[in-house]
Amino acid sequence: MTDLCAGNSLISINEALNNIYNTLTVLQGDETLSLKSAQGRVLSKDCIATFHLPAFANSAMDGYAFNSADILSSGFDLLQSGTSLAGHPFTGHIVRGQCVRIFTGAVLPKGADSVMMQELVEVNDDTIHFPANTLGKQNVRSIGEDVQQQDCLLAAPKQLTAVDLGLLAAAGLYELRVKRKIRIAFFSTGDELRAIGKPLAAGQIYDSNRYLLHALLNNPCHEITDLGVMPDDKEQIHQCLLAAAISHDVIISTGGASVGDADYIKEILDEIGQVNFWKLAIKPGKPLAYGCIQQCYFFALPGNPVSVLATYQQIVAPALRQLTGLSNNTPLRFKAICKSPLFKQPGRQEFQRGILSQTDTGEFKVISAGKQGSNILSASSRANCYIVLAREQANVAIDEIVMVEPFSLIL
Repeated sequence: MTDLCAGNSLISINEALNNIYNTLTVLQGDETLSLKSAQGRVLSKDCIATFHLPAFANSAMDGYAFNSADILSSGFDLLQSGTSLAGHPFTGHIVRGQCVRIFTGAVLPKGADSVMMQELVEVNDDTIHFPANTLGKQNVRSIGEDVQQQDCLLAAPKQLTAVDLGLLAAAGLYELRVKRKIRIAFFSTGDELRAIGKPLAAGQIYDSNRYLLHALLNNPCHEITDLGVMPDDKEQIHQCLLAAAISHDVIISTGGASVGDADYIKEILDEIGQVNFWKLAIKPGKPLAYGCIQQCYFFALPGNPVSVLATYQQIVAPALRQLTGLSNNTPLRFKAICKSPLFKQPGRQEFQRGILSQTDTGEFKVISAGKQGSNILSASSRANCYIVLAREQANVAIDEIVMVEPFSLIL
């Protein structure tokens, strides 16, 4: 049996992403932020080291600093001549036959090139006995071994992580130039939609899509505007899109993108903008339109919530990354043994919701998360991965190998 929704007019995810890649332009504009405010933002200017890291040779552990020229293979004694603490260096110069008590991070004294950890020596007042087979030039962090002065610490564009901020702080940088936020407006369409907290009349449902999208768009790089629910009124939707396009970089709608009598989104976008593609060969999420209204990009997503989730993750999220100048990484996918029978008609690439696990021997197994209808959010809530089934794939039997795409790296 063939998927009745499939056809030659449907384009693949790769074709859609290539279309987006060739038509989206990286947003212009940046701003200066303090280091503490920059996590998750995208760097717009390279960060250059103004000094070496470490700036001075220091000890990698608590122990005794000495000169490797004093080493005797049978063991040897040195006289402790002082102490070097982190922030309080030993100011003298050790000579042959001497050592200095040193602590982690403390400046390596002049004349020393090695550190012996404290657990391996014997202490007798100021006489320190070093054991046989002591190795020289160990446990020392040399000047610039991490970063050299004028090295590029971080190259733009890069989305800043906690570790990145720690590196920049170590290098003494406290302000950064980052890409401005993407201004994103979103709304739902449909006469049947009702705000949560209000009683439902016959035929009405609560609007889950805006809450789902709000959470998906919760990103330091985004400035989002919730435009609420639009009724199935062509003129009202028309005016909403025109107004939002003036002050936003991206508009995302849910619902109204199919072919029903009250599905006006595609028709309106054809009138006031340019539609680059409409309808994807995927399930869930076939009725998706992408294009622009003047300088504003739009994504008209399907109305079913699971379709909203899948199309956002597979299409919209990569596009938003591209707008900030970030490259789009290929989704992490790998093989797993399917332990549930899966129903699949050829014709569209499917993203079935699954539950992935790893055995004690490292083998990956996956089962279906439940019913796969595009309205069934409960299965998506239980799932931790997509089971990605190729366009011409048919039914999957138990113990067949399938491709999975985890939602996160923690199962």
